[in-house]
Amino acid sequence: MTPIHHLALQTDWEHAQKAGEYRISTLGHTLEETGFIHCSRDLAQLRGVHTTFYAHVTEPLLILDIDPTGLDIRLENGFPHLYGPLPITAVTAVHPW
Repeated sequence: MTPIHHLALQTDWEHAQKAGEYRISTLGHTLEETGFIHCSRDLAQLRGVHTTFYAHVTEPLLILDIDPTGLDIRLENGFPHLYGPLPITAVTAVHPW
């Protein structure tokens, strides 16, 4: 399956590694608040997310590559949304933004 991607604050990813799952929807919003985790299909979508939500952020950002196999992913408004927490085992690679 083609991986999907998520833009994450480095500190949020570090917390997720300790907890065993990632629960941030997008900057400043949790899975519980939003109902899903925002993801992107490709780097073009990630650039748009960065410009819209993260352009002012000075903290290091990471790109999480996610294997969507077995996850509740729904394509909505052109973006993949993950309904439920992201298990850290589904993250196949982590890259600096």
